Amino acid sequence: MRRTTVATAAALPLLLAGGLLAVTGCDAEKKSQKAELSVSGAYMPQPAMDDMAAAYFTVKNDGGKADTLTKVTSPLSQDVTLHTTEGEQMKHAEQLEVPAKGELALSRGGTHLMLGKLAHKPKEGEKIEFTLHFATSASIKVQVPVESATYRPKS
Repeated sequence: MRRTTVATAAALPLLLAGGLLAVTGCDAEKKSQKAELSVSGAYMPQPAMDDMAAAYFTVKNDGGKADTLTKVTSPLSQDVTLHTTEGEQMKHAEQLEVPAKGELALSRGGTHLMLGKLAHKPKEGEKIEFTLHFATSASIKVQVPVESATYRPKS
């Protein structure tokens, strides 16, 4: 009987280590099953009109689960809407998917933000605050620089 007890006591550290590895593996698995969002490349061309503007950025998702951009808010406008472009036609979108291990790219001629009824006409060099709201992830605040009307980001 004593031999069994000694064997079990000797195996205890190994059992605990194995249990910790299993728990750590579960945590890593849970983390990979969440969206992990970040925003880059944000800019707003200086608008030509006093009451309307557009903005662009990329939402990257390094996580293993997709999320959805449900709305964007800004002190600059109470009327921020999501749009897609199909052919030559711009269409309002209720939400935009951010795929797992992928990205949602907002760019000229494609998916973008439209801002109407601006509180003021933004000037080049100004930074405009936006808050991106998602279906499951926490909101992300972004400071978006106003660039020249002809600005094109480097690819």
